[in-house]
Amino acid sequence: MKVKVSNANTPNWKDVDVKAFIPKELEKLSEISRNIWWSWNYEATELFRDLDPQLWKETGHNPVLLLERISYESLEALAKDKVIIKRMNEVYTKFKDYMSVEPDKTRPSVAYFSMEYGLNSILKIYSGGLGVLAGDYLKEASDSNVDLCAVGFLYKYGYFTQSLSMDGQQVANYEAQNFGQLPLDRVLDANGQQLVVKVPYLDYFVSANVWRVNVGRISLYLLDTDNDANSEFDRPITHQLYGGDWENRLKQEILLGIGGILTLKELGIKKEVYHCNEGHAALINVQRICDYVAEGLSYEQAVELVRASSLYTVHTPVPAGHDYFDEALFGKYMSGYPARMGISWDDLMDLGRNNPGDKSERFCMSIFACNTSQEVNGVSWLHGKVSQEMFAPIWKGYFPEESHVGYVTNGVHFPTWCATEWKQLYDKYFSENFIYDQSNAKIWEAIQNVPDAEIWATRQQMKSKLIDYIRRQFRESWLKNQGDPSRIVSIIDKMDANALIIGFGRRFATYKRAHLLFTDLDRLAKIVNNPERPVQFLFTGKAHPHDGAGQGLIKRIIEISRLPQFLGKIIFLENYDMQLARRMVSGVDIWLNTPTRPLEASGTSGEKALMNGVVNFSVLDGWWLEGYREGAGWALTEKRTYANQEHQDQLDAATIYSILEAEILPLYYNRGKKDFSEGWVKVIKNSIAKIAPHYTMKRQLDDYYSKFYSKLSERFKLLSANDNAKAKEIAAWKQNVAEKWDSIEIISSDKNEEILSGSIESGKEYSVTYVVDEKGLDDSIALELVVTYINAEGKQHVYSVAPFKLIKREGNLYTFQVKHSLSNAGSFKVMYRMFPKHADLAHRQDFCYVRWFY
Repeated sequence: MKVKVSNANTPNWKDVDVKAFIPKELEKLSEISRNIWWSWNYEATELFRDLDPQLWKETGHNPVLLLERISYESLEALAKDKVIIKRMNEVYTKFKDYMSVEPDKTRPSVAYFSMEYGLNSILKIYSGGLGVLAGDYLKEASDSNVDLCAVGFLYKYGYFTQSLSMDGQQVANYEAQNFGQLPLDRVLDANGQQLVVKVPYLDYFVSANVWRVNVGRISLYLLDTDNDANSEFDRPITHQLYGGDWENRLKQEILLGIGGILTLKELGIKKEVYHCNEGHAALINVQRICDYVAEGLSYEQAVELVRASSLYTVHTPVPAGHDYFDEALFGKYMSGYPARMGISWDDLMDLGRNNPGDKSERFCMSIFACNTSQEVNGVSWLHGKVSQEMFAPIWKGYFPEESHVGYVTNGVHFPTWCATEWKQLYDKYFSENFIYDQSNAKIWEAIQNVPDAEIWATRQQMKSKLIDYIRRQFRESWLKNQGDPSRIVSIIDKMDANALIIGFGRRFATYKRAHLLFTDLDRLAKIVNNPERPVQFLFTGKAHPHDGAGQGLIKRIIEISRLPQFLGKIIFLENYDMQLARRMVSGVDIWLNTPTRPLEASGTSGEKALMNGVVNFSVLDGWWLEGYREGAGWALTEKRTYANQEHQDQLDAATIYSILEAEILPLYYNRGKKDFSEGWVKVIKNSIAKIAPHYTMKRQLDDYYSKFYSKLSERFKLLSANDNAKAKEIAAWKQNVAEKWDSIEIISSDKNEEILSGSIESGKEYSVTYVVDEKGLDDSIALELVVTYINAEGKQHVYSVAPFKLIKREGNLYTFQVKHSLSNAGSFKVMYRMFPKHADLAHRQDFCYVRWFY
């Protein structure tokens, strides 16, 4: 026998989690570290920090990794440290008391779905505002003790880490996460193995590992397709957030929607309300319909139940920002679902189209979400209005202002974003139950009683912490990518806590207008180089790897920051994440925001800033349109002067310079005989007292319950009671109306000559009568008089709507009459609208059949 040179099989490596040895005296630390609760309770984070301050920094403030890397000898010593043991027991008692509270069963239970969650900087499953909002939402759900669970993805690489090349070009680095070193747990099945959910794709299944993050009292379930059972084409589904091509995006959205519902089924979890945070998870309603049909309901009955328990929150203000899929691609993965839903392929496609039957339209997840959710909302008052217009084509026959689309203005999780120093100040001067009653404006008024010097001292302390952080965190990377060491030293030396510091931190999309400040470099140079009134600007943010224009903006700011007149006065801080964000929103003096109106759906960074005594200077867009109060910050008007965007940008830039020169800088540096500006402190106090209580995440969560969750829960209970009797009744009624709609006949009308001629007199009452043959529908039709006008922008709007009264019925003939007058003279448009009516419809758009006539 000839001996081979080598003979080795391919090893099938088994993942093994090796847990660090923790002395019995310190075991409580391990339990606390596995729950994200520690991240918004400063007593816990300070406890972990003090175990080994240097290692805490090196591990990125990750207590799981800290306990793994801390030496055996150090742990033995800590186990004998009476002060540490005492502090640990106090934190543990607080934690267990918090966790022992049962969920509030008086409020509806909720299942929440989102593509990303920003819980802290070590768990890289977020990219920006959408994820941070979702993370804040879970934390507040925990603090408010509601019955909620959430579903998302555990990304292998997450969103990218940003660095800068020598010439200022953004470099996107994708770094694999080690799941064993993160605060999360494997979800186990009945056999003690990690739960794997099998999600149908084409004619095969994708296997998704299920993980759980404990967010206080809330469970966040994360799906991960990096499983050996999957092909090389499917393992990367959860590798990157918003990565890959459109096919991978569709695979992700199938996994989040359909896989998310299958995961909850595997876990035996049923909730009353299902909430899609953006359209990525819209396919939850496909799976839910399939499940009801499998139980014996028709599609029409199933969709009534699904709609009655579904809420879709939109965060995008323009149609182009939504996900659209070509029919061929969508059909490649979804063609098997219509049969299970009890509908045709064209029916499913039409649920994602503005114009059903138009084969040229792609399938839009957001439109599908609107069509299968009873409630839809934007994320600020203005964005609610924008969303009504954006989605108006779905519900033809109604004007945008008549839409059921509502809004809940975003807020922020106070314990996460308020710096420890400010929490301690609030604890000192506010009422004891403040943390449980954050939306109570009366409590926040106590800030007016805090000595001005104490407010100023706290602000200076936070500015110094920010500067120290920048010096520690960025010295090495700046030396690496900015070349000249003397320039780096100059930048660091010029950072001054006594200067007015203005911060700008957000995603570098072009509509955010990060370039606005640099419209007139000569004027800007004079502002930042005034020795009597020094100003420094800190910029930070990431551009999407495929957004060349956004990356160009970053490069341009880097180039400007290296000009001699701006060196150390304009600084770009790379790799904007939650850790840097916390330092920025608490350490600058002014938070600057300059979006193109009305493209800022809400924005929350300014809300975080105001919790820390930072003053906002922003365009009146998103949340600031509602939040701005005179004397509590500065605003650029929301009204456009020029249709040409370049001209508008120049005007807005000039306005920013003028406000800085004439108002902000004189006020900040008007110290009088004191070491601080009383006028500036007054603005801080007004900002905190008059604005902050209205933008907490507690207020946001309460709004979702009062505006949507409770309403959905009540209607779902109505429809599902007695073996879904009401759902079956409404489905049958809709079917009957739909079949007879086109045959409904207007038999006669009675109008005077003035109405017929279209020339009427203001203030005069007119009577109109119609006789309608309902064709056996039994009082299922209503009429109304709709008067509209054309505004200055040429858009048609509702002036008034007057309902007809039913004054007579003879068999199938119904006589309707309206008496109406117009109080104003002018040019109007008048039509009559017929629509179906039923006492148990959620709203008009729930069954959007309309016939116009005159």
